[in-house]
Amino acid sequence: MTSALKIKDWSQEKRRALSAVELVTKLVDLQGWSLNGDGANVAIEKTFRFNNYFETIAFVNAVALVAHQQDHHPDLSVHYNRCVVRLNTHDVGGVSTTDLDCAARVDALLAAP
Repeated sequence: MTSALKIKDWSQEKRRALSAVELVTKLVDLQGWSLNGDGANVAIEKTFRFNNYFETIAFVNAVALVAHQQDHHPDLSVHYNRCVVRLNTHDVGGVSTTDLDCAARVDALLAAP
């Protein structure tokens, strides 16, 4: 099965922090993701819940593959039955389109076929 989300070479893109209006407008398309923090520490985050630790770790490993492919690495808070994924772009001091793209890819990991 091929994914509708093609790997994107972000090294060819000029990234910038999204404005508050851009971010709120685009965040509507990402179900369950919310803003957290402020200034250069602003990020989008979502908590993913699972039945047990094994499922949580399987998800973490899948997120690691997505992050590696995108060369963009989220902060993960791993617990027994949940994982909090937090995305921002440190080098632009905010949330960029790279973060939104990665959030969509993380959501796609759990999308029903």
